[in-house]
Amino acid sequence: MVCAGVTDILNMAIFSKTAIQWIKENLSAEGNLRDEGNIKQLVVLSNFESINSIFIHRGLHQIERLLQLNAIAIGQMKSLVNNASIKKLK
Repeated sequence: MVCAGVTDILNMAIFSKTAIQWIKENLSAEGNLRDEGNIKQLVVLSNFESINSIFIHRGLHQIERLLQLNAIAIGQMKSLVNNASIKKLK
């Protein structure tokens, strides 16, 4: 799937859906997709904003960025699952 923009690429890599998809699934919800993210997802999202800008600077196409970011997300989420410092932030 090719996304419309940078925000959608980051959302797809972390949440597996775009903001529009989330809105369609959560019509009565207040806030947005990122408001519903857990602390681990938000930490990864923060990292991704920097990583994605590096990928853009290197000239990677959208789909390449999405694939690489998704792989990185999986690794980062696994490392955060049992991180004691992250658990204290809840």
